[in-house]
Amino acid sequence: MTHEQHPAALDGIPLEKKVALLSGRDFWTTQSLPEAGIDGVTMADGPHGLRKQSGEHDHLAMYDSDPATCFPPAVAVGTSWDVDVAARVGAAIGREAVAQGVHLVLGPGVNIKRSPLCGRNFEYYSEDPCLSGALAAAFVRHLQAQGPGVSVKHFAANNQETNRQTISADVDPRTLREIYLPAFEHVVREAGPATVMAAYNKINGVFACENRWLLTDLLREEWGFKGAVVSDWNAVVDRVAALRAGLDLEMPGGDAGRDHEVLQAVRAGDLDESVVEVSVRRIAVLDARRAGGTAQVDLDAHHALARELAAECAVLLRNEHDTLPLTGGARIAVLGELAERPRIQGGGSAHVNAYRVDIPVEEIRAVAAAHGSAVAYAAGYRLDASGSPELLAEAVAAARQCDVAVVFAGLSERWESEGVDRDSLDLPAEQVELIRAVAGVAPRTVVVLSNGGVVSLEPWHDDVDAVLEAFVLGQGGGRAIADLLFGLRSPSGHLAETIPVRLHDHASSLNFPGEQGHVRYGEGIYVGYRQFSTFGTPVRYPFGHGLSYTSFVTRAVSARATGPDSVTVEVEVENTGGREGKHVVQVYVATTAGPVRRPVRELRAFTKINLSPGQRETVRFELGRRAFAYWDIDAGAWVVAPGTYEIQVGPDAHTVEVTTSVELAGEIVTRQVTLDSTIGAWLEHPVISAPTLEALGFADATISEEHMAMVRSMTMRQFINISGLDLPVERLQELAATSRTH
Repeated sequence: MTHEQHPAALDGIPLEKKVALLSGRDFWTTQSLPEAGIDGVTMADGPHGLRKQSGEHDHLAMYDSDPATCFPPAVAVGTSWDVDVAARVGAAIGREAVAQGVHLVLGPGVNIKRSPLCGRNFEYYSEDPCLSGALAAAFVRHLQAQGPGVSVKHFAANNQETNRQTISADVDPRTLREIYLPAFEHVVREAGPATVMAAYNKINGVFACENRWLLTDLLREEWGFKGAVVSDWNAVVDRVAALRAGLDLEMPGGDAGRDHEVLQAVRAGDLDESVVEVSVRRIAVLDARRAGGTAQVDLDAHHALARELAAECAVLLRNEHDTLPLTGGARIAVLGELAERPRIQGGGSAHVNAYRVDIPVEEIRAVAAAHGSAVAYAAGYRLDASGSPELLAEAVAAARQCDVAVVFAGLSERWESEGVDRDSLDLPAEQVELIRAVAGVAPRTVVVLSNGGVVSLEPWHDDVDAVLEAFVLGQGGGRAIADLLFGLRSPSGHLAETIPVRLHDHASSLNFPGEQGHVRYGEGIYVGYRQFSTFGTPVRYPFGHGLSYTSFVTRAVSARATGPDSVTVEVEVENTGGREGKHVVQVYVATTAGPVRRPVRELRAFTKINLSPGQRETVRFELGRRAFAYWDIDAGAWVVAPGTYEIQVGPDAHTVEVTTSVELAGEIVTRQVTLDSTIGAWLEHPVISAPTLEALGFADATISEEHMAMVRSMTMRQFINISGLDLPVERLQELAATSRTH
């Protein structure tokens, strides 16, 4: 049976047995129905590695899971800006899934990083839907090519952990369409995921699991999704309402009472049996994922892959005096307990039982020995413990004796985990004290950060010479960091989220995490860099920033319209430094065309290229309609306004290196007007504007801007009533009728 076929063996099966298929058999498996040839599928969490539990089961990783490879989590894949990295992670997890008998991998998570405080940001790629969608689609395609399916999550507007099971995300339609839905849409349209996971939260007062507009009108009818919709674990409140809305499979299941609710609704005529039939057949199709066969996985090869990919993800934020890479023969002090007890992932349902973990200080010692360098180590602090004067003094003493101090700082896993948000961006006080004390005595100081979401670099940033933001890199991160510090690999990661100067500079901070059961997305489309760049708010480091051990220059950009709403862009880049390296080409679009306010620029395309010293390369991008469109709330559609569009290329969202512009014909949206429409709407109509001016007597009249602004805000009916003029109402009604025909 292929993944697309519907088993005819379901015909004639009693309703009771079909209904039983609509919820799980237990925590990780679906129901079997032998007489219909359905064996059921096994699921496991797996955004960055499998968490298959063969023993005790739970959703928060309190019980052990089977050993597996912990690859770089989504926060790291996001900073790679490399679809090949995402693809290779997906393919490797797919191979391990086949080997462990897992048929459905729960991931990737593509939710937007609305706030840097979200405790689950380590599971998500980016604050930008273009970047998130492209990486997730690559992950899905290559994982599913191995046989198992995926569950893209958490659909939708699931951007916090505080009150996550009851909170209503109150989001306007344009913001939903432009920010929080595009990554899901891209994955559905381009990668065909086996399932989509409906989230816990409400959207504008309606639970995602019971939201027919979300699960049927949008996901299936508009986007063409063909797979099954599965609930997040224990997310369903009203099973019948969820089924009616388009949710097929409730997990974890095991509650016969839920089946009885569905049966009772069908028998009472409150639920059409055809709804059950459709969902059952969607779930039955998942059984084909069992046909993936068996595979032997070389875990040592996967560890080597985890190391290789991790090195693509770390972001070199600062490098004064060419402190990095470290030179041979140097005396190096490695400081901070995170160098000895590395942070490789986040907490909660995605937690992987890594079968092997590289320890940073050990890997640094190994690489340093090959370079003739000596390494001393001191803990400096203890994670999840108060500061120790003795440990601090020991670390400072080691720093005094070194040429370069490398301080490992960051957050423990308990601070960043499913089910809880952070309340601050600050590093622990004892770590800040260590960094500043070491920087005061060491000739050079490097800080290596280990954290699932961005942390504040204040007040110590200017005291240190270099900062390597490693985020969480998976089990191979220790060796990757060592290779990067010594220049065996050149850093090529770029920030996928903004690092603000202050938390309160972030637009979401006014409405996070909400109150009285609601969180208002009051910043609208101005999420992350869209806010910071548009309003000129200073940041510590912008979205897209990342340094290298070589240098790159964007020489030129050209753009050619290939249709009314499509453009071909070519960008020429040169490696102007002395060593090979990888560069991320970032293409942004800027415009003031159309009736809505737009961010100063928005990421619309990117690619990562490898260049040798002196090498030039021209890369081409095909920008389609959506690269220029806004969501028109009146038309209920994507619209490309006629006008000028700038194509901007730069090293980050705040810096434009080269730019060009292109004129697009777009489309003219005509809107029906009535006597209850504003006069402004009448005057903006492309067909009836001139005759309206004439009918109102404005064609030859001189009206001040102040008076005209007031008039434009009135409805036509209000103006007729208040003006005292003898206006041709019948003529205006004729014009209104004319507006409907265009």
